[in-house]
Amino acid sequence: MSGKSKFNLKKLLKPLLQLLVTALALYLVLRKTDVAKLFGIIRSANPWYLLLSLLFFNISKLFNAVRLNRFFKAIGIELSALYNLKLYYLGMFYNLFLPGGIGGDGYKIYVLQKNHGMKMINVFHAVLWDRICGIFALVFLSVILLLPSTFALKLPQLVPYGWLLLSALYPLALLLNKLFYKQFIGVFTITALESLLVQIAQVISAFFILQAISLHANHIDYLAIFLMSTVATILPITIGGAGAREVTFYYFLNSIQLDTNAGVALSLIFFGISALSSLAGVLTKIHHEKSVTENEAPRRKQRGIKL
Repeated sequence: MSGKSKFNLKKLLKPLLQLLVTALALYLVLRKTDVAKLFGIIRSANPWYLLLSLLFFNISKLFNAVRLNRFFKAIGIELSALYNLKLYYLGMFYNLFLPGGIGGDGYKIYVLQKNHGMKMINVFHAVLWDRICGIFALVFLSVILLLPSTFALKLPQLVPYGWLLLSALYPLALLLNKLFYKQFIGVFTITALESLLVQIAQVISAFFILQAISLHANHIDYLAIFLMSTVATILPITIGGAGAREVTFYYFLNSIQLDTNAGVALSLIFFGISALSSLAGVLTKIHHEKSVTENEAPRRKQRGIKL
């Protein structure tokens, strides 16, 4: 088999594996779920609350795009807000609808290093640190919601560790920033705040889904699991996180004897909102700036490039 054939086979195997894992995870959940009741919950969801959920989901993406743009600016890439937003949504589309390929992050890295004469490693570090900042905020808010939840009542011995983790998370993030990503230290505080706003907006989005499906009790538990399920979707082993989120909801809700149908419905609706929002990436026209020449790159890098 030629090298090109092996490469094409590898590119094909990754999305097939993601599809297989997604299908298997959804099968495991749905075979243990009252499917008729589940889809009855989804069909009867209040559309006005779903619109509010859609709104706050996209507000979270706006905060995310702004944060990422700060990291780009820190390495000498200055993008207009509109271009950056279009590029961000196009990346969302690639992540969700083109699994296993270059991916949304890979696409942004390729475009920006190509058009701005930057080293690929510099753009990669900006995108990676953006992801790491998001993880810190996600874990921080997850612990905040877990502390007053049913999980804390069932496992009180873990509560002190939760407080310890809360107090250590952002000092650890600052230490990592100073040791490995000094180029971003100047925007540490503002991007940490934006990272929290991203996750808060997503929690509000999930809250409105709970309202839409007329679930008016145990909100803290459902929202804590929602954030934990988001942690479960970070690894790209399923398509757009589908399957991983549902499995997390099912088993965690089952462990505290709450309605698993409502949790799985929340998860599926949230995936639908994410998919719908991602379509904006491919529907929006985006015109990339032409590549800069090798001689132009240092000069344009110094003054910044407006797109």
